[in-house]
Amino acid sequence: MGSNNSRKRVVFSIGGSLVVPNGGIDTSFLKNLNSFIRKELAKGDQRQFFLVVGGGATARQYRDAGREVVGHELTRDDLDYLGIHATKLNAHLVKTIFRDIAHPYIIKHYEIIRRVEEQVVVAAGWKPGWSTDYDALLLCEDYGVDTVINLSNVTQVYDKDPNKFNDAKPIDKMNWKEFRTMVGDEWIPGMHAPFDPIAAKKAEALGVKVIIMSGENFKNIENYFEEKEFVGTVIE
Repeated sequence: MGSNNSRKRVVFSIGGSLVVPNGGIDTSFLKNLNSFIRKELAKGDQRQFFLVVGGGATARQYRDAGREVVGHELTRDDLDYLGIHATKLNAHLVKTIFRDIAHPYIIKHYEIIRRVEEQVVVAAGWKPGWSTDYDALLLCEDYGVDTVINLSNVTQVYDKDPNKFNDAKPIDKMNWKEFRTMVGDEWIPGMHAPFDPIAAKKAEALGVKVIIMSGENFKNIENYFEEKEFVGTVIE
């Protein structure tokens, strides 16, 4: 993995559903994210935050509109590109919020990830075939980061879909083999897996740990950072 580990680098994969749920842009989430990151940076321990932002409802609306007009299934590449452009719009909004401390350019090409020194770095989607979860792992690979914090609108991974089964049980810890058996090996644009299957394969290969937790509870996220008990699923 990469070098230069003098800084405490933190990679967040932020589900687009937190930024743009179905009812428009969630400014309360963005305010909470803004104050949380700034509070963490104020601790002065040389932290650097990478924020990889997903597409959310914007991506779904564009994909649905394309299907409705054409009247049949669009190609997976077309669906993914619509999602990728939605991630760029959302990422630009997040970068604007942190403009005084963020790297001026959004990372959206990952062939060469140049060293950036700003305290906040915002990243978007890149290519069809995976989600922004995978892009977060490319940053881990390049910067030598061993953990991704995956924020979305789910609190934990469950043994089955909690929306469909009342007896679904939350899982606190699992390994990559168990998780990959659960989500499979195929990426489908817009899929609702807790973590993208292609990204899961990459994480296992890199030996990166992923923490799945809700982005709607910043007290819980603080607990994780302070090494207190927190609600989430640790996959490693």
